[in-house]
Amino acid sequence: MTEPAHLAAIRASYDAVAADYLRLVVPPEGMDPVSRAMLAAFAELVRESGGGEVADLGCGPGRVTAYLSGLGLRAFGVDVSGEMVALARRAYPRLRFLHGSMGALDLPDGALGGILAWYSVHHTPTSQLPGLFAEFARVLAPGGHLLLGGHVGEAQLLRPTQAYGHPVSYASHLVPAGHLAELLEQAGFTVTTRLEQPHPQRENRSHACLLAQAPGRR
Repeated sequence: MTEPAHLAAIRASYDAVAADYLRLVVPPEGMDPVSRAMLAAFAELVRESGGGEVADLGCGPGRVTAYLSGLGLRAFGVDVSGEMVALARRAYPRLRFLHGSMGALDLPDGALGGILAWYSVHHTPTSQLPGLFAEFARVLAPGGHLLLGGHVGEAQLLRPTQAYGHPVSYASHLVPAGHLAELLEQAGFTVTTRLEQPHPQRENRSHACLLAQAPGRR
């Protein structure tokens, strides 16, 4: 099967920037208090729901995966970039990191107690978000938890040519947080919390966190 063009661009771009991404991006311990609080709340919700494995989708070099592990979760990472997965495996050899796409997970139905998608969904074309969220719903156990964090804004397509000091070919597809919430609801999730923080330098852009829960057992 031919790989979708946007996935090929994400893989090539993050393979190229991996080492400098690790050097330049703030680790979880240095995140703003709201982001760290949302990660902690997510971890507590998963633990209170009986645990289960948690997938960090778009895990990059694995630092957030390790942070979740430190919060008491059985976390593993998945990333489409082989270079990112290699960095993660070297840094955290006791954790599991898989090379793959978040839109086609090699996991059985209902396998996970939680999913974290942290600053990774915005690379997915907006038209493909319903399918992506359906895949999240498929692999979550009934009542499982999802934390989605990332860039939001008025609908726009951004095509940077440079990032982290390297040429890149991926795109960022920004949509309003409300639209993400609607798409999650359409996929069967119940959105329980939605927080937005204005971008400090750019108008019409925000950072958003959405907590959602998969349908419970009937």
